[in-house]
Amino acid sequence: MSKFGDIIYAKIPILLNFYSDLDESSAEMHAVLRDVAAAMGDHGKVIKIDVEKNPKLSEALRVRRLPTLMIYKGGEMVWRQSGDQDANTIISLMKDFV
Repeated sequence: MSKFGDIIYAKIPILLNFYSDLDESSAEMHAVLRDVAAAMGDHGKVIKIDVEKNPKLSEALRVRRLPTLMIYKGGEMVWRQSGDQDANTIISLMKDFV
């Protein structure tokens, strides 16, 4: 979890996407997240976290539904939502925390 701590303490907003390759909604979000990453450029970062490969982190953050999205800034979770989201909504939210 030390890597996780390093990631979430960034000065830019960090979007975490908890997903599974077995989940259809998660797969549909990949294109949305590419658009978000492209739109944010150096002003934000998108990180995908496979719940199958990171069960301890997923459990610690109480990820129950997929996909689950979280925005962290300066070590603090500032937004969290489960389920599909559109790129424009996520981009707007991330820009609020730049």
